Amino acid sequence: MLDIDDDGSQRNVEGSGSRSLAFVTMNETAAADVAATDPAVTRVTATVVLRPQSVLLTFFGDYALDGAVLVAAGSVIDVLGRVGIGEHAARATLSRMVRRDLLQREVRGRRAYFGPTEHGRRVMLDGRRRVQEGDIVTHQWDGTWTVVGFSMPESWQRERHDLRSRLQWAGFGMVQAGLWVAPRRVDLAGVLEDSQLQEYVRAFEAAPIGPTEPTRLVAEAYDLPLLAARYTEFIERWMPYDGDGSGPVDAVSRRVVLTTDWLQAVRDDPRLPLEFLPADWPAVQAEMLFRRINGRLRRTAEREMRQRLDVIQGGADA
Repeated sequence: MLDIDDDGSQRNVEGSGSRSLAFVTMNETAAADVAATDPAVTRVTATVVLRPQSVLLTFFGDYALDGAVLVAAGSVIDVLGRVGIGEHAARATLSRMVRRDLLQREVRGRRAYFGPTEHGRRVMLDGRRRVQEGDIVTHQWDGTWTVVGFSMPESWQRERHDLRSRLQWAGFGMVQAGLWVAPRRVDLAGVLEDSQLQEYVRAFEAAPIGPTEPTRLVAEAYDLPLLAARYTEFIERWMPYDGDGSGPVDAVSRRVVLTTDWLQAVRDDPRLPLEFLPADWPAVQAEMLFRRINGRLRRTAEREMRQRLDVIQGGADA
């Protein structure tokens, strides 16, 4: 849920044991050349910082989540290399994600394999839901706000950062120090799960009354111009490749870049009620664009991944 940042559909693969179930069957050099010249990959990775951990969460969430499989380090490094992330950064990120209990590592012979832990699976499922489910704005709203206040020792900077990240990910905006609001009903138990912070939080369902004006409250709690700029920039980056059938297309790399870029755009979006948003709000257009491009890439990307990945069946935690 929270680890999308660096400092935050799948098909089952049959088989068992330490034998590789699907290894590289296409020409790796030719595939790498395609990735290097794919115009969308080249353009987006030149203008957007794709955090290695975000890319790996996208990759494992798309291709190693629904089937209990572990993916060879070499396959992971190959995928990241195609989107401009070098081997050193890839290996360092894999190690860091193991330490953070997002990935597990298993050695078979001379190869290391990686797959989601139970905690990592929850993080990836949460990211997948944010990308795939629901609308980018709330069309029907009953007027209920969730209000959260918290207080904890000043020395607890790490815990305070953790709580703020959880609240922001859940769609809350800060109106003043220690007071956060969200224009919807929010399951705080799910937000605070595994955090040990419940006793420091007080939550209510409420509605603004005078002199507090709801539209102004939203404008103070959320940076709407920043959110709008993210969507506008996403549209500008990807519109040239809406229906693009010319030039080399590496479906795997393009889809990884597209999904990671989209998740970085939506990760802080509280999906506000439509009545609080400007008439020209760009999020809806951006969402439609993402879904069109992703829909065209998905089947080819999944087929190529099944051909290229070196995977094994994982254990109970994979």
